[in-house]
Amino acid sequence: MSLDIESRSSTLSDDGMPVEELVVNVGPSHPSTHGVGRVVVHLDGDVVVKADPVIGYLHRGIEKMSENRTYLQIVPLTDRLDYVGSMYANWAYCRAVERLARMRVPERAEYLRVIVCELQRIASHMMGIGASAADTGAFTAFVYAFDLRERVVELFEALCGARLTYNYVRPGGLSSDAPDGWEESVVDFVHALPRKLDELDSLFFGNAIARGRMKGIGVLSAQDAIAWGATGPTARASGVNWDLRKHDPYSVYPRMDFDVVVGERGDAYDRNRCRLLECYESARIVEQAVAQMHGGPVHAEGVPRLIQPAPGDAYDQIESARGTLGVYLVSDGSPRPYRMHVRSAAFANLALLPMLAKGHTLSDLVVVLGSLDPVFGEIDR
Repeated sequence: MSLDIESRSSTLSDDGMPVEELVVNVGPSHPSTHGVGRVVVHLDGDVVVKADPVIGYLHRGIEKMSENRTYLQIVPLTDRLDYVGSMYANWAYCRAVERLARMRVPERAEYLRVIVCELQRIASHMMGIGASAADTGAFTAFVYAFDLRERVVELFEALCGARLTYNYVRPGGLSSDAPDGWEESVVDFVHALPRKLDELDSLFFGNAIARGRMKGIGVLSAQDAIAWGATGPTARASGVNWDLRKHDPYSVYPRMDFDVVVGERGDAYDRNRCRLLECYESARIVEQAVAQMHGGPVHAEGVPRLIQPAPGDAYDQIESARGTLGVYLVSDGSPRPYRMHVRSAAFANLALLPMLAKGHTLSDLVVVLGSLDPVFGEIDR
């Protein structure tokens, strides 16, 4: 790992003895930071005394830019938030617009939204697990995980022509219906997925070295997870049984039969394995959604190109791959929002890093950071 030595400083240990700390920068341009993130680390030997995340290297002012764009023009901006899970940001924003403008989304569009976002969850979790595998030296597991992500990306490319920033979910529905044969391809994928996940589970989580690198590292208690506003697998791995799809259900999720994956130890191992087990549940949801879905329109009738909601405000949220992703909008009656704010799960989860990394080694810091699955497009905005 390439580290930039910044300075040395002296402090006192708990027993009053002087400790010479080495201050180093991890990132912002390094694979181990999972994006353009920087961590200023104070080390006593190889032990982390203090770890300060420094963000803002990917800040583009999306919330402010939205004040000068129409409601429809903002959708491509949301793709650039969580660029590992763009479908989620599209959907969270569109739900807020639909609540603000009192739009009713057709049933087929709701089912397709659930399908694409559960596929997106699988793709996002494969990225997170694969990156954590690379962090622990298990590069083969990274390749296996990325191959599964590629299968989802190919399905999205067939659906909307894009592989990363989709611009697919629109206020009132979707940009287009699924092409012929797409639903069959989705079913084939989710039927084959459990066996592939079993292979990845054995290859990575069954590996003694990977288990040793992750178990007992960065332990987060349920009380701290709640106090710090952590959500998603980061919180559920600590035993916090909270999933918006179950506990504040939206869209057609109440019609789906699936389980919320909850961990026990709250360490890096549980956080990553919760993501793997959630992929099994996502496959179940997709299979049910395809079976229940019928024909019909995929966009609400009468939605104008220039949406002008009545003055007021609205907030809506969904369960993204990283947790609670919310969008707050304020309308002044014009075709552009007066204000927009994004509640980022990745931002809240990253705040845990200083607490979780303290007392661990520098190599453990990388494992802890990866287990939080940060995406800096959503953190910085």
